[in-house]
Amino acid sequence: MSRTRTRSRTSRRPVVAASALLMASAVVPGPAHAEDGTGVTDYSITVDPRAEGPEIDDAMYGVFYEDINRAADGGLYAELVQNRSFEYSTADHRSYTPLTSWSVTGTAQTADDDGRLNERNRTYLSLGAGSSVTNSGYNTGISVERGKKYDFSVWARTDGRASLTVSLTDSEGALAGARKVTARGGWAKYEATFTAHRTSTTGRLAVATDRAAALDMVSLFPRDTFKGRENGLRKDLAEKIAALDPGFVRFPGGCLVNTGSMEDYSEDSGWQRQRSYQWKDTIGPVEQRATNANFWGYNQSYGLGYYEYFQFSEDIGAMPLPVVPALVTGCGQNRATDDEELLQRHIQDTLDLIEFAGGPVTSEWGRERARMGHPKPFRLTHLAVGNEENLPVEFIARFERFRAAIEAEYPEITVISNSGPDDAGTTFDTAWRLNREAGVDMVDEHYYNSPQWFLQNNDRYDSYDREGPEVFLGEYASQGNAWRNALAEAAFMTGLERNADIVKLASYAPLLANEDYVQWSPDMIWFNNHASWGSANYETQKLFMTNVGDRVVPSTATSTPSVSGPISGAVGLSTWATTAAYDDVTVTGENGETLLSEDFGAGAARWTHTGGGSWTVQDGQYVQTDEAAENTMVSAGDTSWQNYDLSVKATKKAGKEGFLIAFGVKDTGNYYWWNLGGWNNSSSAVEQAVDGGKSTLLSKPHTIETGRAYDIDVKVRGRQVTLYLDGQEWGSFTDDKPAEPFRQVVTEDERTGDLIVKVVNAQSAAARTAIDLGGVRVASKKARVTTLAAAPDAVNTETETPVKPEKSVFAGVADRFSYTFPANSITFLRIARR
Repeated sequence: MSRTRTRSRTSRRPVVAASALLMASAVVPGPAHAEDGTGVTDYSITVDPRAEGPEIDDAMYGVFYEDINRAADGGLYAELVQNRSFEYSTADHRSYTPLTSWSVTGTAQTADDDGRLNERNRTYLSLGAGSSVTNSGYNTGISVERGKKYDFSVWARTDGRASLTVSLTDSEGALAGARKVTARGGWAKYEATFTAHRTSTTGRLAVATDRAAALDMVSLFPRDTFKGRENGLRKDLAEKIAALDPGFVRFPGGCLVNTGSMEDYSEDSGWQRQRSYQWKDTIGPVEQRATNANFWGYNQSYGLGYYEYFQFSEDIGAMPLPVVPALVTGCGQNRATDDEELLQRHIQDTLDLIEFAGGPVTSEWGRERARMGHPKPFRLTHLAVGNEENLPVEFIARFERFRAAIEAEYPEITVISNSGPDDAGTTFDTAWRLNREAGVDMVDEHYYNSPQWFLQNNDRYDSYDREGPEVFLGEYASQGNAWRNALAEAAFMTGLERNADIVKLASYAPLLANEDYVQWSPDMIWFNNHASWGSANYETQKLFMTNVGDRVVPSTATSTPSVSGPISGAVGLSTWATTAAYDDVTVTGENGETLLSEDFGAGAARWTHTGGGSWTVQDGQYVQTDEAAENTMVSAGDTSWQNYDLSVKATKKAGKEGFLIAFGVKDTGNYYWWNLGGWNNSSSAVEQAVDGGKSTLLSKPHTIETGRAYDIDVKVRGRQVTLYLDGQEWGSFTDDKPAEPFRQVVTEDERTGDLIVKVVNAQSAAARTAIDLGGVRVASKKARVTTLAAAPDAVNTETETPVKPEKSVFAGVADRFSYTFPANSITFLRIARR
């Protein structure tokens, strides 16, 4: 793939150093490769500077921005008024009304009639004479800072003349002087400015009128937005994203792209609220933009739309990477739209999006971009069609239609496909086969797995076909924001860089989370209405993003001794959003000894309930009766059991999914289970939980019938497991991959000539390491060092930052030298070469 960015190399800022924790040695000892009782393990790293490693794309690491966890309204979008246009609806959330976040004094009611502001802003407020409405903002309220300016605006309509009094207060009184505006006649926009007298995080904005008036688009914006943009972005959040120096910004989803209706927002579609994200809804004057029911369960105003997205990407020097609907839904919906006219409309919308981004001002959509304030084209080089589709055959047929149309008009655009929602399994394998057969340029992979999985799969891309499609790792995370999670991700990232010839782009996900509105965790940056903080994962991503280098310098390292015994543990039963009945549970040792025989005729006294739900014995069966409960685990037996056969009869009674059969159960966070009929009864898979984080070991499309009794058998031998369903082998796996805690990669910064030695030591022992630079002539004995180190369970919060970079100088660099990498650490050594 050609280089995708033209920004200066100087944007990869070198790390400046201060003081150090170090260990130097003139003579490099041979690695003992074992702990010596001092809490130190010996390793060696050998660099081969004469070998040619792969080039690293300028845009390799980027960010994925999706409006999840209130990432837009109440987040990156700087608007301080919640539900500013009275468009909240039960279509967005069952508790919403058009007056959500508003309180009324006097008389007020919302209306949806011909008196509205415009047809896409369909609801407005009729406020009675002598009445007022007050908005509560987000989180604890409207946040203002002493001395800062805030711009108020409102669209109003009156039959005559009305005096509007606008105030900004909290429980202690006024936060700024009240403002008065006079409204006259038809719909018009009125503005005022506040200067805060005090700092507060619990502010309220009130609008009162002396005569009857209609109001819409009640807005309060901080004057101090990112880059001073009008309709702009919250400064602290935007600055944290910019500080990552991302190579690209993927937008807008995620599940926002491939869920809901593919129709437009119009009278013909019945003003469909639950729609896929469609770019034309999100541009133009904000009061004319559509509204939508966000997939994640709240209202989406589109104040932060495609124009703001392109502008932000340009402001931070990142390439935009938009994602458009493929007309195959995912995220549990799994439907293919068979409507040729609708498909053609979406294909044309995609072509129009490319024109909006880069077309000349003489074109229809280039002229619209210029009208919004940006006559110069945005630089668009990549575009993705679809997101995590579970129907690979239907998806690829539609993808090829999009790609053909794009390539015909814009052959310079790289069109990206995807491989579904998982890192393995039938859907993944089918999608990859179809992508290869179609000659796709790049495939977007997504996976969320345990830290154990990331430590085990550093070599994931070593065996990928170098002649096949390149990889965009568009979403990944290790199911937690503790330091142990970030360490595992860092170890995995060294493998991404080593395979930079095949892995061209990668982005952690999700990016943002408002701590009071969380639908998904973990997340990279957390915030509330007045503060933001980077997680441990953020600090890791930032270290890698700002020290990428331009090519990989091949290197090797010794590994950690690992002694792994057979899978051992008790057995368990569970359900997920389903009621199910279990009977005839037996566990037999490989020598034929009966370890457990349970027909529940005498109750279930041997079973320990550690999950949710409600378990009772009914008619000689053990039944979980709470249809809404998730992870209802009960377990029995000895955690030392190994090499056994588990047999159970299971029947689904009702609900969305099937049932779960657990084995190798150590405790509530460490076990294996066979999830039959999971993911809305669309797949069955074996998952492994390690310290609460789950990874999928085996997956197939599969459904479970309600009311049918299934015979389930699990055979555990050593670290190999074979699974049988109704007497037929369903699948098998061997869990013997080591979770290597010591990983490294070396890259070169062409501008400075520096070697960047990147080492992850994800274990409780320090790593005393012999480093051989392979004859490299160093320019100085001093290396600039950046270290991230903390306790494995450390978590960054608003008030505490245990995970933060420490910069130092190491004065013992030579062609061959030793360095001790701290326990639970990521260390980058920048070594200057002659």
